[in-house]
Amino acid sequence: MSEALDARFPRVAVVHEWLTIPGGSEQVVYAILRLLPHAELFTSIYDPAPWPELITSRPVHTSLLDRVPGAKRRYSYLLPLMDGAFRSFDLSGFDLVVSSNHACAKNVRVRVGTPHVCYCHTPMRYAWDPGFLQDEAIGPVTRRLLPAGTAWLRLVDRKRAAGPDVYVANSTFVAGRIMESYGRPSRVIHPPVDISGLLEVPRDPGDAYLVFGRLVPYKRVDVAIRACERLGRRLIVAGTGRDLDRLRRLAPSSTEFIGHVPSQDLPGLLAHARALLFPGLEDFGMVPVEAQAAGVPVIAYGVGGVLDSVIDGRTGVLYEDGSVDGLCQAILRFESLTFDDRELRCNAARFGPDRFATAFAELLADLTDHTDLADTLRTR
Repeated sequence: MSEALDARFPRVAVVHEWLTIPGGSEQVVYAILRLLPHAELFTSIYDPAPWPELITSRPVHTSLLDRVPGAKRRYSYLLPLMDGAFRSFDLSGFDLVVSSNHACAKNVRVRVGTPHVCYCHTPMRYAWDPGFLQDEAIGPVTRRLLPAGTAWLRLVDRKRAAGPDVYVANSTFVAGRIMESYGRPSRVIHPPVDISGLLEVPRDPGDAYLVFGRLVPYKRVDVAIRACERLGRRLIVAGTGRDLDRLRRLAPSSTEFIGHVPSQDLPGLLAHARALLFPGLEDFGMVPVEAQAAGVPVIAYGVGGVLDSVIDGRTGVLYEDGSVDGLCQAILRFESLTFDDRELRCNAARFGPDRFATAFAELLADLTDHTDLADTLRTR
């Protein structure tokens, strides 16, 4: 399939928001680059240090924002300038543009007649999700300016959303948000989750629940800490992030913080977990899939992407009340149920990299099947 795509699209541009810290959205970029091995990368800010050869071995084009002192650490402060940064790229010589978008990557200008496929991790949450910044450490002056700032972001974001020809959503939840925010339909292709090293891990559950991932306010790790404290359950918190100090201050002695977990240690960590707690709203959420691949049930706030990946009562427990009380009740319900490791692992296998590659390649091949494609592309 890659050879056929290379023949149809000799020059491909893959556009991603920023390349600073590896995360879930970058796993999608890796998968797209494997499918389109000769693609060139365009991004606002690039720190080459943490990336594999799959990134560093190809041309990586950056915007002027990459020259701003401190941009690699404080890139989120440059969000008001991101639209201009992506609009400044010259993509006129490319035969296909694929944007990996959760903010402004889709805003690039594309030559008329060149297909632009946007893999949308989410519409810009800063603009469209009023609760996203609620618990962030923002000064009083900035917080007073937020309503006007987010209104401006929504205006620009909706205007630029007309650019891509095809939208791909990473979950059913995000497909709904794309329609609500942009008025655009989308095809759901779940992101690739590397589960190969987890499917054969033998289960040896202990008595501790697990929270795993970046420690940032919207993931609501504080809810997990308070619920386990109330029920007298042990909790292990794995990961780092800007919310770590606050979480340490509110945690009881029964909560253990173990920091960053190297990828080679993840199977063992999951194997010993009683269950994964997932109290935040995620657009998709790769961690619940990884947990199920290791045979670990997931107790998740039943909104967002987990509705695609967790089967209530069979691979985990979904709860509707996002409060501490709601999670406490979900934990007690979980403790009254039994789960089949094989069903958990089989469910997780639906989200492996091969299935993503097949679905995304088929979507790109569909572009080549339309002889009147140029007529269907909108003028930019």
